[in-house]
Amino acid sequence: MKIISKIIRVAFIAILITNITSCSNDDDGDVVIPSTNIVETATTDSDLSLLVAALGAADGDLVSILNGTGPFTVLAPTNTAMEAFLTDNGYADISAVPTDALQQILLNHVIPGEVTSAALISNSAGYIPTAAAVGPNGAAISMYYNTSDGVIFNGGPAVTMADIRASNGIIHKIDAVIGLPDVTTFATADPNFSRLVEALTAHNFDYVTTLQGDGPFTILAPNNAAFDTLLATDPTWTVPGDIPEMALQTALNLHVISGANVTEADLTDGEVTTLGGEVSVDATAKTVSDGSDPANVSTIIATDIQATNGVIHAIDTVLLQPILSTGGR
Repeated sequence: MKIISKIIRVAFIAILITNITSCSNDDDGDVVIPSTNIVETATTDSDLSLLVAALGAADGDLVSILNGTGPFTVLAPTNTAMEAFLTDNGYADISAVPTDALQQILLNHVIPGEVTSAALISNSAGYIPTAAAVGPNGAAISMYYNTSDGVIFNGGPAVTMADIRASNGIIHKIDAVIGLPDVTTFATADPNFSRLVEALTAHNFDYVTTLQGDGPFTILAPNNAAFDTLLATDPTWTVPGDIPEMALQTALNLHVISGANVTEADLTDGEVTTLGGEVSVDATAKTVSDGSDPANVSTIIATDIQATNGVIHAIDTVLLQPILSTGGR
């Protein structure tokens, strides 16, 4: 099973994009580079006229940016997608959208570098940074893609026409505007976190509403395998909701650091305060452990999945497991 790929940092994404672009060229033979750039290409496509208008209206001179050298990958909402966005948000037209908000929404559709649909499909699923730097402390926002049924971004918008080449990058048309994600967006979009979502929504918990707030939050997110291991400790547990309410709530609290966006670079050895108490971090070994006796030690298997209101690190063990399985009833 492909666990979520470790979030790509700027230096690494440059290497990845170079590699996958080369592979694409090898497969397709010599690729003819068009003479028109991304903005010029979009301008000649009547189905992207609202997107072109939005680029011109937004703060940040996005037209000039996308006229630049690049390369860029642009996920381009069609006119139908843009019209749905305007209607859903109560805007009469593009001019009614606040220009600063429009800038970041559009930048969330721009991936630095050239990423083909073949490369995404080859990787199957994963995370990639966008050009929207609206995370805490100006962090670049992540985007989740999954290609098990088409090419889907953040659990919703899908590619309807792929690999429209331009002189400075590539365009993929999509059928919906991609909203700026909070931490719950990735939890619900990524199937590796489906057990976590079940836990967060069990027993009438209010975690989803809380985690859609301003934050910032740092989430130590157990993957499905972690929850399955936990559920196997009690024959009466088949889903997270079978775990007694207080025990499950205690465990979930131990996975949330409130008031901080703790990236991988910020991790240091020592104790970290969560909503459920102290956990111990070994930054070198990339592990986190709880205060149980004996302590659970969980490996951090993916880092820096960045949302607007916090960051997610995936872990392979549910913390506080011994207490849940032996004394949680």
